Amino acid sequence: MDGPVIQAAKKALETGDVSLVLIWVQKDDETAIRKAFERTIAVRKLNAEAKEFADMYFFETLVRIHRAGEGFPYTGIEPAGTDVGPAVSAADKALETGSREKLINFISDEIKHGIEKHFKEALEKKNYKKDDISAGREYVKAYVEYVHYVEKIYESTKSAGHEHSHGHEAEELPESK
Repeated sequence: MDGPVIQAAKKALETGDVSLVLIWVQKDDETAIRKAFERTIAVRKLNAEAKEFADMYFFETLVRIHRAGEGFPYTGIEPAGTDVGPAVSAADKALETGSREKLINFISDEIKHGIEKHFKEALEKKNYKKDDISAGREYVKAYVEYVHYVEKIYESTKSAGHEHSHGHEAEELPESK
């Protein structure tokens, strides 16, 4: 209920201006949102109970269509005060302040700590005795977790700026000197 989509919906309902929420949905979904908005405006005039019901209908319709446009399922609307996690909070704070430095440092530190943790675990288990299959499996598990962690970070950075890109080949990393 605290998120930007619901905040835009509240403002749209207060002002009667549906355009405030249309930015949150795909162009193909605009008609459905306009229709839901019109119905909501009509019903909310009846009484306080109808207003509350109509507003929630509009919020749920808007969020469901917004999520579908992002390629995600609708899982409901989280109550006000729900913790969105440190990454979203940091990203929102960066936009609020107009400064990305704290966000970059936060994400960089998280990546650094994650790589260090996975690297250390894989390195510690790398020199197992060749006849110790159990230890070998522990190494493989740590190795796979380490490589997948690095790969996810890399793929995430490669897709940055290429909205919803999938299936591209990873480029070779330059050799360090």
